[in-house]
Amino acid sequence: MTTETTADSSLIHSNERLDDLQCKGYYIIQDPKRFCFGIDAVLLSDFAKAKRGEKVLDLGTGTGIIPILMEAKTNAAHLTGLEIQPDSADMAFRSVKYNHLEDKIDIVQGDIKQASEIFGNDSFEVVTTNPPYMIEQHGIQNPDDAMTIARHEVCCNLEDIIRESSRLLKQGGRFYMVHRPFRLAEIFSKMVEHKIEPKRMRLVHPYVDKEPNMVLIEGYKGGKSRLTVEKPLIVYKEPNVYTEEIYQIYGY
Repeated sequence: MTTETTADSSLIHSNERLDDLQCKGYYIIQDPKRFCFGIDAVLLSDFAKAKRGEKVLDLGTGTGIIPILMEAKTNAAHLTGLEIQPDSADMAFRSVKYNHLEDKIDIVQGDIKQASEIFGNDSFEVVTTNPPYMIEQHGIQNPDDAMTIARHEVCCNLEDIIRESSRLLKQGGRFYMVHRPFRLAEIFSKMVEHKIEPKRMRLVHPYVDKEPNMVLIEGYKGGKSRLTVEKPLIVYKEPNVYTEEIYQIYGY
């Protein structure tokens, strides 16, 4: 167990908690009243690949979970997280600082719709994103609420994310996203429209006998048309008990 120093402890506010990521001794700061990361972010950080020397950008990074996990799991030279919500961006920055990763990870507050203006075209070898899944605005009480922004396409939509990813990626660069299977047709259509060719896909099922509720996608900017469908990933073998592969991904 890591012992907190006085300086480290000062990075965590009274309403927040410090969660052990079970990976290289890294921790993440989260506010239980805001949107906390879920298994989709963990699965995406495992599915995404970054080679030695490559630069990675995570669009809509939230509290920085994907850059921190990818720093632990890959040989990326540098990672950047872009987040529109000031409070989430601040938590992400403090988590980076808590883990002493300031030289490896940058957190930038900004709008995904302006990402290519912020960073410039052809700036990254890898772009990752765990975007809002829901299109429907019905029933939204507060469009500025952190959980609403994380779950619904309030601040950006699928078109914005894929368009900006294409602009940000170098030719041959890789795009990684976790999303919902019910939007696959739209996802693939938008990817192809913006010159990101779907190359690899893996469906995620809650149980072996249940339909998938997540999909992991890899695309290449300027790639040739050929899609590999990997074997399904099963999350639970019984209620509250992960499969061995999920335990391995989590590092248990």
